[in-house]
Amino acid sequence: MSLPDPVLIQVPERLETERLVIAMPHIGLGQALNAAICESLDALRPWMIWAQTAPSIEDSEAVVRHQVARFIERSDLVYQFYLKGPQGQAGRLLGGTGLHRLDWTVRRFEIGYWVRSSAQGQGYVSEAVRALADMAFTQLRARRVEIRADALNTRSRAVAERCGFELEGVLRRDALNTAGEPRDTCVYARIEAVSSRGEG
Repeated sequence: MSLPDPVLIQVPERLETERLVIAMPHIGLGQALNAAICESLDALRPWMIWAQTAPSIEDSEAVVRHQVARFIERSDLVYQFYLKGPQGQAGRLLGGTGLHRLDWTVRRFEIGYWVRSSAQGQGYVSEAVRALADMAFTQLRARRVEIRADALNTRSRAVAERCGFELEGVLRRDALNTAGEPRDTCVYARIEAVSSRGEG
């Protein structure tokens, strides 16, 4: 059976939690994204290859526009998350998350995330990850959702564990860190709940 073109798959463009608005990127977001990244370079630099030097506002706007295009193509589903205002509006940009390495045939996705330095330690990332994982399993009918983290990135690993992802194994020296040195990758996963009747 041939699969439908992924661009026809309905993907939510906005999610809300108790404290957050999680939304797909939009043209014009570059300045706010740039401010969040530049504030957080010291914290992001050890883990994120894209955070080695401070981008210009134009660089950040170009990134946003590519994110919009890939979201529409359903080839990469990037979201930013914001502090939710009293009327449910998106306030200050706090960080980014998304579903990456999409396999629409298997319905397997990988969640990534980062948060600006001034918003660390307040549970925002875990709140965003839980919402995104729940959306993936319900609305996108995911069979498997992964989180992959450098074995030394204890903060990222703690998010996976708090959000109910199970450590399945460690891939030894499977990638290079931002310094170009071999690193170990921890693979966490959640799988769809299968009823006693099995899949139907």
